[in-house]
Amino acid sequence: MNFQPIIDEQHRFFDTNTTKDIQFRINELKRLKNVLKKNEALLYSSIYKDFKKSKFETYVTELSIIYHEIDLALVNVRKWAKKKKASTGLTNLPGKSYIVPEPYGTVLVIGAWNYPYQLSLCPAIAAIAAGCTVILKPSELPSNTAAAMAQLINQNFDPSFFKVIEGGVQQTTELLQIRFDKIFFTGSLPVGKIVYQAAAKHLTPVTLELGGKSPAIITKDVNINMTAKRLVWAKYLNAGQTCIAPDYVLVDSSIHDSLLTAMKAEIEKAAYHVDHHNYTQIINVKNFDRLKDLIDKEKIYVGGECNVEERVISPTIMKNVEFSDKIMKDEIFGPILPILSFKTIEEAIEKVKTLSKPLSCYVFTKNKTIKNKILNEISFGGGAVNDAVMHFTEQSLPFGGVGDSGIGNYHGKYGFETFSHYKSILQKPFWIELNLKYSPYSDKKLKWLKRIIG
Repeated sequence: MNFQPIIDEQHRFFDTNTTKDIQFRINELKRLKNVLKKNEALLYSSIYKDFKKSKFETYVTELSIIYHEIDLALVNVRKWAKKKKASTGLTNLPGKSYIVPEPYGTVLVIGAWNYPYQLSLCPAIAAIAAGCTVILKPSELPSNTAAAMAQLINQNFDPSFFKVIEGGVQQTTELLQIRFDKIFFTGSLPVGKIVYQAAAKHLTPVTLELGGKSPAIITKDVNINMTAKRLVWAKYLNAGQTCIAPDYVLVDSSIHDSLLTAMKAEIEKAAYHVDHHNYTQIINVKNFDRLKDLIDKEKIYVGGECNVEERVISPTIMKNVEFSDKIMKDEIFGPILPILSFKTIEEAIEKVKTLSKPLSCYVFTKNKTIKNKILNEISFGGGAVNDAVMHFTEQSLPFGGVGDSGIGNYHGKYGFETFSHYKSILQKPFWIELNLKYSPYSDKKLKWLKRIIG
């Protein structure tokens, strides 16, 4: 299919300046929320067909975050879009300086499969709030959710403003050959590199939300039961298919066994199962096989059961893991948690820094000195102290990676900023002009300039 006419139409619509009107943006955001609210039944059934995600988890991890993002934009978009005063130096007085946020234009949002509604629609919401037109390309892996989004958006929005394009690698590749004003991608590092290379041909700015091996570092002074409770929930939410899930645990060797015991008890208490509506399938057989291959049967402490027909891998903990093991080479992105131990915090930090910069880092400790040492010495996108994953829910915090885990960020006003160019303006009156900068030059003028400029 030739997508160029669709993108050309969006460019033309953007050039009418319609989307620069704040009330237009507010109306479209309200329309989106109303469409989603009225069709929640379709959204729930579609995602359940894709990987048996329950209504409860779909609301908590997808729809509630989308609604909150819309509501936050509705309340704040006028403030975000206002021009901002800036200071003016002596050389330009009595002029004034200000900054004007303007939308980039026509943007491409490429969503991810693991939270297909949230990771597709939240960037689109930010783009709409900023005043952009949007082409949304959801992941093709959860085909039912992609079809649901296409149905709801394409039937309720003008395609010259907001359009969903379905398809796989071929369609994404074709879209990336077209010039956009901004590209937002959520997914893996290898695909992120492809997106980045394609964008570079048009000098298109890019936000990349990637992943990485996010550590959880546990010191000996923690509340072990609460630590286990929070870690287990964060790891096995969505069957581990979460970009900010704890990818591995580094625990002080003195509490290694106690933590394992507590985590096992927590897994048993949670009774994870798709029929209990607290667990999901692995997205497809390809990913199931990849995950199964990472499990070292000799190192299983809990779990390890794999049912390919149901695409389910039970919550699994591996112990006695080393950094040289296969499971420590790449992001796991599934319900397998390797446990490693350390004797000193310096050793733990050194080990983490041998890997690429992670998207998240979680520190469990009561020791302020150790906490500050880890936060200061390890580079990562974002994280939490004495919790995991929950920092994502705070819309006041920018969400994004660093290095191999991503470029740029979003959420709340940070999403608005991601899809905006901040135009700088100096405004001066006609009634006065110093001649210091004009010819002829002289030592006297230079002396005055040095006094003014410094």
